[in-house]
Amino acid sequence: MKNKLELWGIVLFAIFFSFSSVAQDRIITGRVFTFDSIPLINVNIKVKSTKRVFKSDTTGRFSVRVNPGDKIIFFAEGFFPEKLKLEDKIKVIVVNLKLKPGVKNREYAIGYGHVSDANNLNAVSSLTEEDEDFSKYKSIEDLIRGRFAGVQIVNGEIIIRGVSSINSSNAALIVIDGVIINNSSLNSLSTSDIKNINIIKDSGAAIYGSRGANGVVLIETKTGKEK
Repeated sequence: MKNKLELWGIVLFAIFFSFSSVAQDRIITGRVFTFDSIPLINVNIKVKSTKRVFKSDTTGRFSVRVNPGDKIIFFAEGFFPEKLKLEDKIKVIVVNLKLKPGVKNREYAIGYGHVSDANNLNAVSSLTEEDEDFSKYKSIEDLIRGRFAGVQIVNGEIIIRGVSSINSSNAALIVIDGVIINNSSLNSLSTSDIKNINIIKDSGAAIYGSRGANGVVLIETKTGKEK
């Protein structure tokens, strides 16, 4: 009888161990960016269930082992942390960490080595609702003209890199909540609905290919944040 109980104990332990191993055998891969295009290095990626912390590599890529229904937390100096709950079907994720306002946080991001090329980050001008009361401006054009040095509004087009071509458009690409829009749609947006604006030029706009050659205006709205 004793031998049978011992045998059943071994079998039950083996079954439990097998299920436990399978449960922890889920791998999530992905990349971490800021401003949608700049890879972030050595971002801390914490798995909530195991408390293990992983790091993103020099291209922002990472791979973590998680349990079903797990959560992972991304945090790095100078950036707002991001928490994600993993749905069962998710295998690959892309995370875009938001840089905290202020010059000091930009220095932290560079000084702690989260950005490999400081020029990429310095090619971005950022303004959030914490820095400025956007609602006091009549239009987005007035806001951009008044707060982003060197950015021009010419014939209703936003010019970031100056007039380089007479025959083709010099207008910047405009992206609102991840969707590329035209100038007419931009003018219909109320300044009180804006959460933040980022002006990107040079290599920081490379992710948008030829469309971003004249720079990119990234706008996040309050309703877009809630989606």
